[in-house]
Amino acid sequence: MFLKNVLLSSILASGLILFSPLQAEEAPLSYDAYLSELKQQAVEQGISQSTIDKVFEQIKLFKKAVVNQSADTPPQNLDAYLPSRVSETLVEQARGLYRDNKALFDRLGKEFEVQPRFVLAYWGITSAFDASDYPALTVIASNTYHQEMSDGDQIFIAALKLMERDGLSFDDLKSDASGLMGYPHFTPAQLKQYGRDGNGDGKVDIWHDLADAFATTANYLKQLGWDYDGTWGRQVRAPEALPQDLVGFEVHKGFAQWQVLGVRRFDGSDLPSRKDMQVSLIMPDGVGGRSYLVYDNYRVLRKTQASDRLTLAVTYLSERIKYPEIK
Repeated sequence: MFLKNVLLSSILASGLILFSPLQAEEAPLSYDAYLSELKQQAVEQGISQSTIDKVFEQIKLFKKAVVNQSADTPPQNLDAYLPSRVSETLVEQARGLYRDNKALFDRLGKEFEVQPRFVLAYWGITSAFDASDYPALTVIASNTYHQEMSDGDQIFIAALKLMERDGLSFDDLKSDASGLMGYPHFTPAQLKQYGRDGNGDGKVDIWHDLADAFATTANYLKQLGWDYDGTWGRQVRAPEALPQDLVGFEVHKGFAQWQVLGVRRFDGSDLPSRKDMQVSLIMPDGVGGRSYLVYDNYRVLRKTQASDRLTLAVTYLSERIKYPEIK
């Protein structure tokens, strides 16, 4: 005990303080330090020094408003969710945008082989026709720093590469508060891959130019497998006794097979007689809820949305754009 006290006294007298690994905590990285690391990554990825100098001097810490998310909780079933998600205001916006640009959208729809109503419905659900106006690089860097984007560093570098390829300035890249850009709410990588010039001016502007935004979105859907001659599916009636292992994307059957199983159009009439399609039955709300036979184009849309609810909101809006016909 005496020896232990002597050692302790010697340590204290020397001014040495020992910490265990658990006691030593690293100070959190400052935003400026994070930007320095991000700048080094940009150098290593081949971004020019002139781009780096222009970009990083303009990046600030993005402060977004805290939004009460409780009001965004969707209703419990599709009967309530769809008219809530696809408001009459949204329908009128979509139809008005189509009406005002019908010749342009119809031409581009044929060129890129995607019906205009689906492009507009995609915009309506994905972005509510809001191209957003935040500085994208500031948003991406800030969200990554706050650990809200797991792959934010790569997204930021992709944005820099997009700027250099297309001759864009810092102010050209605008996004929403999550870093998604333009009418289709694309990531920089998506814009780089699917971006198309819809008006022949040599630029791809998905923020202000409807032709470019349409062409880019249509090209995206087409590359995912869109069938220009097909539609998305239809709401149907299915017997409650239908085995649930037949429900889901994994099951593909012809209309005649679904007919034998008791599935009918929503109005009770027979299913289409086509023999060239294999379709799936989905019941997002389970037995007793809405039932749909969905086709390949629905599968394409489902790749772009986080849930069947959102995908069905796109299809619902597309039907509201289609009927009554806009001439």
